[in-house]
Amino acid sequence: MAKILHLFRAPKRHAPMEKLATARAVENSGLQGCAHARSGGKRQVLLVDAETLGSLNLVPGIIRENITAQDLDVDALQVGQKLRMGSVVLEVSAVCEPCELMEAIRPGLQQELQGRRGMLCRVLSGGTLKCGDAIVLQAARSTPQSDVAS
Repeated sequence: MAKILHLFRAPKRHAPMEKLATARAVENSGLQGCAHARSGGKRQVLLVDAETLGSLNLVPGIIRENITAQDLDVDALQVGQKLRMGSVVLEVSAVCEPCELMEAIRPGLQQELQGRRGMLCRVLSGGTLKCGDAIVLQAARSTPQSDVAS
């Protein structure tokens, strides 16, 4: 079963991430108290899986994710996919492209993280997140198909 392994927030831009036992997700913003929370943006929460971090010998939080998931292939999620964690619902909004800041962690890491830095999500429904909360996949956003007259 997929679950939240770690929670983090950035108290200030470029400051070390704070590890949290619980976090408040604010609808259409991000994690309360996180410098990266932005109302209306698609970059509200960064979700990364522990298995990817482990395969790259990275400690949780180092690539500035907000949620480290366990037993969830985050990079296989599709844009529009919804995830429920307790009362919180997130929607995958974009692939997180690794930036040059990754090079400060380890030379070559930006390239190593191509296609593996996780997914950016929007907060559709706010609430409290806790380490250990189950992560449940919900239906991805569907595109209506037009009716074809025969």
